Parts: sequence; C-alpha cells; structure tokens
Amino acid sequence: MTTNDYIFFTFAKVIIQSKQPMKSINPSTGKLIKEYKEHSLQECDRIIDNVFDAWGLWKQTPMTERKTLMFKAARVLRDRKGEYARLMTEEMGKVIAESEAEIEKSAWVCNYYAENAEKFLSDEIIESDARKSFVSFEPLGPVLAVMPWNFPFWQVFRFAAPALMAGNAGVLKHASNVPGCALAIEAVFREAGFPQHLFRTLLIPGKSVGHILENEKIVAATLTGSEKAGSKVASVAGKYLKKTVMELGGSDPFIVLKDADIQKCAQTAVVARMLNTGQSCIAAKRFIVEEAIHDEFIGQVKQLMSGLKTGDPFNTESQYGPLARLDLLEELDRQVHGSVMMGARLELGGKRLQRDGFYYEPTLLTNIIPDMPVFAEETFGPALAVIRVKSEKEAIEVANNCQYGLGGCLWTNDIDKGIKLARQVESGAVFVNGMVKSDPRLPFGGIKRSGYGRELSHYGIKEFVNFKTIVVE
Repeated sequence: MTTNDYIFFTFAKVIIQSKQPMKSINPSTGKLIKEYKEHSLQECDRIIDNVFDAWGLWKQTPMTERKTLMFKAARVLRDRKGEYARLMTEEMGKVIAESEAEIEKSAWVCNYYAENAEKFLSDEIIESDARKSFVSFEPLGPVLAVMPWNFPFWQVFRFAAPALMAGNAGVLKHASNVPGCALAIEAVFREAGFPQHLFRTLLIPGKSVGHILENEKIVAATLTGSEKAGSKVASVAGKYLKKTVMELGGSDPFIVLKDADIQKCAQTAVVARMLNTGQSCIAAKRFIVEEAIHDEFIGQVKQLMSGLKTGDPFNTESQYGPLARLDLLEELDRQVHGSVMMGARLELGGKRLQRDGFYYEPTLLTNIIPDMPVFAEETFGPALAVIRVKSEKEAIEVANNCQYGLGGCLWTNDIDKGIKLARQVESGAVFVNGMVKSDPRLPFGGIKRSGYGRELSHYGIKEFVNFKTIVVE
C-alpha cells in the first residue's frame, strides 16, 4: 500500500541499530515535532516476553470479558477523538475532518468485532462418520503487525480488533514517521482496561523487523505496505514457518462506460483520487474511460480539481493537505514528469506548491499508455491519470493489464452488465457505481502483487486462529 518506511531486513543474528532518534516531522511545515528514542533489540525482546505472558492469560479470558473491553476501547476512541485526530493531522498531514472520520471508523471496527466475534468463532459442526465432529477456532499467540503511516489509526485497529477478540496478542511496528500515533494506540487499549502488555508498540527501524520475526514467541505477522516490503517480510516469516497476511500496493482502475452518469462519475473520481491527498492503497489511480464520453469526463474532472482548496490541514476549509514526507513528493513528481516525457499530456498541475511543507498540486494527466510510470507503478499522491479506450472489452483488458489487484470500480447505468463485467476484473473487490472503500462487514484484501489473505468481516478474524478439528468417535 505504501513504501512503509523503507523496510529493509538483515538476516544476521546480530543487527546494528541506528543511533539516530526516531523523528516525527510535521508535513505541513517540514519542521520537527518531536524525537523519540528507539527501543534496543534487547528491550524489544523483553517487551515480547511480556506480551507472551499476557497472552497466556488472555487466551483463557471469556469472550464476554473480551467484548466488554473492546466496547470500552471504542468509547475511549470516541471520547478522545479530537486529541487523536489532531495527532494524526500533525504527524502525517491529512486534513482534520478526515482524521476525525478515521477515529470514528476505528471505533466502528472495535464495536463490530465486540458484537460479532463470538458468533464468528463459534464451533462449526461438520457431519461425518463420527459420533460428533466439529471445528474449533483457537488463538495462535502474539502477532506482529507492520503498519503504514497513511491511515495510522484505522490500519492498526482493523488488525487489532479482530486479533484481540480472537484471543491473540499484538506487537505493533508502526511506520517511523508516526511514532506518536503508535504510542497513542497502545495507550487506548491500556486505558480501556486490557492487560497492560497485551498490545505493545515497538519503536524500531524497518531493518530490525527481521530480528522480531526470528523470536519464537511471535507466531505470525501481518503487513500493510508496499509489495517490496511485503516480499521481504514474507520471506523472513517463511524461513521460520510463520503465517502472514499481506495487504500491499494497489493501482485501482476506475472504469467509466459510455452509458454512465458522467457528472456523478466526475465528482466521485475527484474524491476517489484526492481522499487522503491520494495516499491510499485503494484510491482510484487509473481512470479508464470510453472514448465516446472521454472529453466530457476530462472537462468536468479538470474543473472540479482546479477548484480544490489546500492549506493548513487544521483549517476546516482545506480540502486536501500535504504529502506525508518529502521523499513521497519527489517520487510522485518523478512519476508525473517521467510520464510526460513519454508523451502524457499535462492538463493540470504537475509541480510542487511554493510554500512550506510537502504540498503538490492536484494533477491531471491524459494520453496515458501502459508503459508510463503513472500507469505501470503505484502513484501515491494527487495525480489522476486518464486512459482512453474504444470499448468495454478494451476497458476490462486495460484494467487487468496491471501487476496489482486490490480494488476497482466500474460505472454504468446497466446494473446487470456492471455485475457481469465486475466478475471479469482481476482484483479483491469491485464496486459498481460506487467508490472503493473498506467496511468492517466486508472482506478486504487483494490478489497478484497486492498481497494475499483477508482482513475484516468474518474472514479476517479467522486469519490468525487455529482451525482445530475435534472428532468424537
């Protein structure tokens, strides 16, 4: 989903850690917020020992008690929504309204699993030749969560709520640019009354993740990040035969057929691209438009994007904020201008804003072909790339001509046709006449280089449990 703070691993038993402190930088000003002392590897091992001990008691805790505590976690989030939202906006730059919405969504997923975990994990009776046979869903143990900065609360809670309700424990390695959020999330569970060490944060650089995975008390791992990061985590976990779930990059197609409602499509397209300043794995990134309505779609999108307001993300009138880091801005600029060099037409934007912070203009590109960076790579920022196609058949072919397969949407006034075509799109989710979004009630995840496994819904809570077959003869 993101570069996930450049996770690189060392496979040696001895890892030399950086002595540089972990820095939180305000992306709207480029100035230092606070420095954090990293945990040493020895401190990490002690923390994991404490987590393992806490799990030994937690796995025996009745579901009714787990439920009560998870409801309390949701209440803590809502009671302190303003504080947590300000922290998110300060550390990674999203506009304050989006930060507040993220806290609400995090509380929602806590409530959802508090209400449904017992049902999801109840014994599954299976008829066989035995007197009785059933499957029991039992916790695995402490799970390492390597999480990104772009949705610093939501990404963590959509893992933590089902994992803890299933009886597991959590060890969080968050992105290095949101250490304040990482520590705040740990405190949410403590304030809600969970065992003190059941969910802990490790302040470590990406290169130390290999050491954590080697620890025998870590039984599994989940990662949301880039395909490069996922591949490296999965390879280390595989060496030690530990299960992983990977939610990785995305280059979601936004398919507009000639019979669609163009005005609604254009309005949704801008939101789908600009939400979180375009820094989302499921943000629409490749806009595939039938040529009959191509020019009209471009005209409306350009008008809407040119009217967007930016500025201080704490200002409620700001509609988008800065990119989270300078290197992300520079990477987006490389992709945009690399595509222009190959023949893309720059309709709008295409440069950094001349102001403090890491702001980039809303950018609209047309005349896109598959070899261009904005087509072939994941773009993480406010750049909207439009591909003209001659038919719905070509639209599906272009959509599937991609190394990613996370989500996508398709727009048509013919619902039956929309469903038929949605089945042909190679991705983990397709929304017909709607913007791709995650929902606790629906499974979330991808195929191809977008990863494997599922989060959310009843599928997600069963990713980190033992499917134990019990037979009574």
